[in-house]
Amino acid sequence: MKKIDRFIIWICSKFTRSDIERIIHGLSDILANRNPDVKPKDDFKEKHPNYRNFFVDPEPPITAPPKPAPRLNWRHIFKKNFIL
Repeated sequence: MKKIDRFIIWICSKFTRSDIERIIHGLSDILANRNPDVKPKDDFKEKHPNYRNFFVDPEPPITAPPKPAPRLNWRHIFKKNFIL
């Protein structure tokens, strides 16, 4: 049995018919936003805990392109390291 079903059974066992009708009327007012003091639970933050958690990077962004690495020629490296 789900929690809502058990809650409904509990309400029916504790309250009279007129009390239950007043509860239903109050809940419908809340759902229609006619009671601004009471808001239903919003579980968005529970489902998405990291939503809009912004932070600033410690390093500034790159403003100039990186210098290209020198092109390596295997013949030049071979001559430099193994002089024949």
